[in-house]
Amino acid sequence: QTQFQRDGQGFKINALTAPANQVYYFGFDQSTMRPQDLKALMVQSSYLASHPKVKVRLEGNTDNRGSREYNIALGWRRDQTVARIIEQQGVQPQQLDMISYGKERPAAFGNSDTDWALNRRVNFIYEAN
Repeated sequence: QTQFQRDGQGFKINALTAPANQVYYFGFDQSTMRPQDLKALMVQSSYLASHPKVKVRLEGNTDNRGSREYNIALGWRRDQTVARIIEQQGVQPQQLDMISYGKERPAAFGNSDTDWALNRRVNFIYEAN
């Protein structure tokens, strides 16, 4: 299990080394990567492209607003965003497992803006071989 540092708002700070599990955060009702997460994602992409037998799991998550169906679809769109970016860097589709949990697996419990922001994420997890 990778230990995370957190910034002043509680967001996990992604390592710029690989392999390292990551968390990428998204804006409300958004599936666009935050610019500050792209450098860390490029490091992971480079590692995965040069290690084609290594697999990662992308877990899309949302805050608790909206219907279950809507949030499952939004979590899936967030997974797809991450997948498209790393595939453009040479990562093969068979290296990726994707699942959307929608609002079912919150990282923060509560209904504040901070809680919601921490739940809008994709967990990028290296799978054991």
